[in-house]
This record gives sequence, C-alpha cells and structure tokens, in this order.
Amino acid sequence: MNKNNLPIYFSIAVIFGILIGTFFNNGKSYSSITKRTSSNEQKIRRLIEYIQSDYVDTVNTDQLLDNAIAEMLDKLDPHSVYIPKENLQSVTENMQGNFVGIGIQFRMKGDTITVVDAIKGGPSIKVGIKAGDRILMSDNDTLYGKKIKSSEILKKLKGKPNTKVNLQIYRKTNDSLFNIDITRGKVNIKSVDIAYMLNENIGYIKVNRFARNTYREFKTSLDTLLTKGMETLVLDLRNNGGGFIDIANKLVDEFLEDDKLIVYTKNNKGVINKSFATNRGSFENGKLYVLIDENSASASEIVAGAIQDNDKGIIIGRRSFGKGLVQQEMDLGDGSAIRLTTARYYTPTGRSIQKPYKKNKKSSNYREDIENRFYNGELFNKDSIKTTDSLQFKTPKGKIVYGGGGIIPDVFVPIDTTSNISTFIFIPLQNFAFDYVDNNRATLNTLSIDEFIKTFDSNREVSELFFSKIKDFKLSNKRKSKIRNSLKTVIARDLFNDEGLYKLSEKDDKMIQKVLKLEKQTKNLP
Repeated sequence: MNKNNLPIYFSIAVIFGILIGTFFNNGKSYSSITKRTSSNEQKIRRLIEYIQSDYVDTVNTDQLLDNAIAEMLDKLDPHSVYIPKENLQSVTENMQGNFVGIGIQFRMKGDTITVVDAIKGGPSIKVGIKAGDRILMSDNDTLYGKKIKSSEILKKLKGKPNTKVNLQIYRKTNDSLFNIDITRGKVNIKSVDIAYMLNENIGYIKVNRFARNTYREFKTSLDTLLTKGMETLVLDLRNNGGGFIDIANKLVDEFLEDDKLIVYTKNNKGVINKSFATNRGSFENGKLYVLIDENSASASEIVAGAIQDNDKGIIIGRRSFGKGLVQQEMDLGDGSAIRLTTARYYTPTGRSIQKPYKKNKKSSNYREDIENRFYNGELFNKDSIKTTDSLQFKTPKGKIVYGGGGIIPDVFVPIDTTSNISTFIFIPLQNFAFDYVDNNRATLNTLSIDEFIKTFDSNREVSELFFSKIKDFKLSNKRKSKIRNSLKTVIARDLFNDEGLYKLSEKDDKMIQKVLKLEKQTKNLP
C-alpha cells in the first residue's frame, strides 16, 4: 500500500467508529449495535497500535483524526462542520454571548497592547481602565517589545471566574505608569450593536447574530425605543450570519399576532416541528422594515421569511444568503464537537430557502455564490435574480414569494460600490484615525456625539492632513469627499464605538435612506 494513502484509509476507519457512537448512542442504549460497535472499536484500536508501533514514519494520529472528521463532514453538506477542541471554547463563547476575562477590546500599536474600548459592565471598566491605555505587563509576564500573538495575549488576560490578574498600565493622556488588580469575570459579547431613534417616530435596531443573550438585549432595546415614541422599527439584519433558531423565534414573536406560524422544521424521518407566535408580542401593531443582504443567513432568514410570509412588514435590501439547514452540536468526548445538519427549515408558506448544493461534495459554486452574484449583476439589479415558477408561493394577502435560495426582498436596494475605498487607502486611513484619536483623546473626549457630527473637521484640516500622507494617490474631488466621510466615520467609531459608526454612516446608508423615503411617501399619500 502506498504510504501516502494510509491517512485516508486510517481516517475513514477511525471516523466510522466515532460517528457510530455519536449518531446512535448519544446517551441512549441500542443493544442491536453493541457487538458491531465493539468490533469496530477493536479494529480501530488495533490499527492505531500498528501505526504507532510499526509504521515507518512518525505519525500524528490526532491530526489525522481531525483531518478525517472534517473530510467526512465535508462530503455531507456545506454546513456540517467539525470544531477542533482548541476552537470549541471561542465558538461556544460567541454563541452563548459571553466569556470570562477582563473585558477589553484591544489592538497592537507598534509592539504594545492598546485598549480600544473597555467593555460596558466588564471588570476593566469597573476598575477604571480607559481607551488608549497601554497594557505593559500581566502578572510577571512582559507583553510589549516582542512579537506576541493575539491568542497568547488572550491566554494571559482570560481565565477562570473570580481569579485575579495584576496589570501594569501606561496611560498616555497623563503620562502615568501604574499597576492595577482586576478580578476576571463574565463579559457580555453584545448582539445588539446599537438601538436609537432615526427621527421622532422611527427606531433602528442592529442585531449582529442570534446568540443566547440576543433576545434579552433586543427586548430591552425595543422597550426603550417604545418609550421614546417609536411607531416604526427598522430591524437591521445585514451581515448577520444567524445562530439559534429558538432565539430568532422569540424575536419574531414580538411582531406577530397569536398563533401565527413562524417557522417549521422537518428531519430525515419526516417529523415536522412547528413554532407559533404567542401572546407576548409588544410590537404587533407597529410598522416594521427588515434590512437584509447577501450575508444575512440562517436565523436571519427565519426572521425575514416569517415577517414576509405573514404580510407583517417590508423586507428591504438584497437576496439573503440561502441557508435553510439546521445544525445540532454533538460532543465527540475529547473536547471537540461536530455541528451536524439534522433538519431543514421552512418559512410559513412552505418555502425551503436553502440554495442548491451538490450532494456529498462541497461545490466551489456554493462557496463562490456571493462572488458570482456580483459578476452576474444580481447585486445591482433585481431583475438579475433567477427564480423558478415551481418554487413560487403566495402569502395570505396574495403576494408572490419564492423558495430555492434565500429571501428575495420586497424592495431591492443595489450594492453601493461608490462608497468602497481600496485597501491601499483604507488601511492607512484606519491607522491615521487611530493615531489621531490616540494623540487628541483629551480634547475629543469633551465632545458629545452630536457635537462631533456637527463640528468635526468642518474646516477640513484633519482630512487634508490625511491627504498629505497619501499624496501619491491621484484622487478626484468626488473621491476625496467619500474619503473625508469615511475618515470622519472611522474616527467616530474609534471615539464613540458603535454609536459613532452607525450614526455617521446613516446618511450614506442606501437602505436606511430608502426606508426614510418610503415613509415620507406614505405620509404624503391622500
């Protein structure tokens, strides 16, 4: 046997044994497969012993196993995946919506860890850590003056709950050096980037994923905006890759009347599980817009599909990703896990919005679908979206909707390529913005977000300073105007975090402007 083929045969055998345990046992007892499982386990153990004791080269069997599991799942569908044990913690933290650490966002400034933001409610902000602080040491470990990976930094700063870490901090704003003890604790990874009023009666909520904490954050934001007089809500699900279905259902329940169907799933045995709205919705009588794009997937599409199929709101944007497969996480017993597709979900009218993929093979066309949409014109023109008559459905009010690959919006908004800035300019722009905020933090901190929006760079002094640093680029006046806006937005983000980013982007956001235009037209109707 060719030794190059050995990993393949070995991997298939090992995975076969492990997946039997995962699929069939799963905490249950199946006497009919006990003998077969025992036989396979013996075979695998013997094979491993042969390889470890007699194979001509040294073999990392753990790595072989990881590669083999990933390869097998790769043959099933595009969304069944293997999560190695070294990645499982971060994946779990992201989906649970929290982690244990000191609660900062940071970036490397030169060779030094620089705090970008002390996360609200986290341990660092409670002891006075501020944006712009440099972390020089963690306990007795030096964290500056050497090439250190972000993963290594995280290991020093994260840890078990209620454990202490002593940090040496340099504060540039007053040129001081001091030590401070921080007790690690639970830090929230927010799901709602921002919630604010676009005008006196239109509210805006941006949800970035559907984690365990998402509904709680969303409900708090919704209730707050209602107290401010919100009558119309813009729910932004752009670039939201999804998450937990039950969390998406809770969010939809805020909009739909009692007993309205939200979504249903069907597994390989044909078992159907339906989810319905309850009587707890607090925005059932409000007007709703949902913003989606080509990166809105999974749970985001459940929300958009439920709203569209129940004739509840208006979907604005571009065709969503097209993921209609449900995954279940299964523990493999060694700290790793798989996410296995166990069902398909369907919108209330019966649509499967899973886009096509080749069975038993991850097609490059599937992975390159978004890029293909750009080249075939779909991101620029709704007429370029391909639909199939056999996948046509009707909502209760007679609106035509389509299955077969994503949610097609009611109101199409093309991608805005004019606002794009080349990487060659945007990276220097980001660095310039960070340095500008870092060097002028004391003065900038005296401005409110509204004052910043009205007054910052009104004389173009800051933007002209930036242009002087990229003078080798030939820029038209129109291009310079776009760059000025981007520079101001990035500085606002560094200074005011998400509030600065979204409020500065609002006027150039084509989808938000489309909502405002539609609302204005509605008010002008006789």
